[in-house]
Amino acid sequence: MLALLYDVHGNLPALEAVLADADGRGAQRYLIGGDVALFGPWPEQTVARLHELTPAMWIRGNGERWTADPDAAPEPVRGATAAAREALGDALVAQLAALPESLAIDASTRAWHGSPVSDVRSFMPEPDDDEAELLAGASESRLIFGHTHLPFQRGSAVADIELVNPGSVGMPFDGDHRAAYALLHDDGTIEHLRVTYDHAASAAALRERYGDEAWIEMPEYRFANARPGPS
Repeated sequence: MLALLYDVHGNLPALEAVLADADGRGAQRYLIGGDVALFGPWPEQTVARLHELTPAMWIRGNGERWTADPDAAPEPVRGATAAAREALGDALVAQLAALPESLAIDASTRAWHGSPVSDVRSFMPEPDDDEAELLAGASESRLIFGHTHLPFQRGSAVADIELVNPGSVGMPFDGDHRAAYALLHDDGTIEHLRVTYDHAASAAALRERYGDEAWIEMPEYRFANARPGPS
């Protein structure tokens, strides 16, 4: 059984809650789907904890790419990328940025961070007009992805492909504060799960670590409200 862990965003208590739950349910392997450290109050501790998981498959998210190449990041998040780089160190930043963009889970399933065409463009719970474009080049019958922080599972409106978003471990955007993840069972079924943790403490820890840095307003809001909020 494979635990699908996406968008942890340096939120160590959320990750620990999810790992305890997954262990209790018999998870044996892990997919780490990108955006592991950026924006959170525990970037280095989170990456260290994820490195303890074995066997684990890792892919790169836009957070890892931006942290390694701050000029590629939107201006409002460059303070966050600088903080993550300082916490992780150049060697680990480079290691995370060198992770693959996608991995085959099995013969019919492939994992991406956002979509086959971009790590910052992804699918929504309801189809958008760009869905055919986002699926360009996809050959598997199931795609697993994150980035939007919205857990869902549906068939594509434009192709015979199943779309699975496990949701965000560390920063949900659906108004539900509980950490989100999913299990891919050995029979191919997906089980979406939510786990309670102290989200308010994670929001407070961000300010305790970084003080009044301008960039923390966005992630602080997101930890506290489980919504995208100001950007």
